[in-house]
Formats: sequence, C-alpha cells, structure tokens
Amino acid sequence: MARLPAVPLSAIILGVAGLIPFLGFAALAVSGSDGGLGNIGLSPRTILSAYGAVIASFLGGIRWGAAAARGGSNGDYVIAIVPSLVAWAAMAAPAPWDLRILGVLVLAWGLVDQDLPRRGLSPVWLGRLRLVLSGVAGAALLVAA
Repeated sequence: MARLPAVPLSAIILGVAGLIPFLGFAALAVSGSDGGLGNIGLSPRTILSAYGAVIASFLGGIRWGAAAARGGSNGDYVIAIVPSLVAWAAMAAPAPWDLRILGVLVLAWGLVDQDLPRRGLSPVWLGRLRLVLSGVAGAALLVAA
C-alpha cells in the first residue's frame, strides 16, 4: 500500500492560523461582546462576514490556480468564480443570512473541491486539509449566524 505524502508543516500552521479569526470573531458574536470594536464602529459579525467572504474568494482561487498549473478544464475556471460571486451576494444579505450563506458556501466548497485530488489537480493532502479547515470555518460562520 502506498504511503500518502505528509501535509507540509507550513500548510498546517497557516491553515490553522487562518481559523483564528473565524473562531475568535464567532465567539465574540455569540457572546454578545463587541471586544471593543464598537469604539471604531465595527462589530464582530461585520468582521466575520468580511473575513468569510475574503476566504471564500481565496477558495475559488485554489481551483483556478490548480486548473492553471495542471491543465484543468474550462469548467474549472467557471466553477472557480462561484465562491467570489456567492460571497459578494452574501455581503449584501441581511443578518443572519449573510453568515448562513457564507457558512454553507465554505462547508460546501470543502466538498466541491474534493474532485481536485481525484483528478490529479492537487495533492491528496490538500483535499483532506481542506475538509478540516472548511468544516471548522463553515461551522463557526453558522454558529455565529
């Protein structure tokens, strides 16, 4: 049986670090505290929504980059823009729908991109890491909604 390649340590560290804003701002939103952000006219929900939209766009960029690097299909480029468009629409949605849409999008995109390793467009470890990271991030968005 072939041994799976190890996940690069930097991918784990940076991936987990990327979860900190999801977890921190979701915790603040659920607790009802603004963590002092009200002093500058922001709320944890607003920051969480914006961060979720940025990360959703990044997820689309993963597919775009994989398609460009490994000869993906035209469909890969079309699918790659979906997270950015949905995240943009979510930013205009009223609460709690903004975070609900983003949460479902992030969770779903962890599953959608599982075809990339199967098709040889990304390493197997990336698919597995994405499932974990997308699961935590998506759950944080939904809990904060």
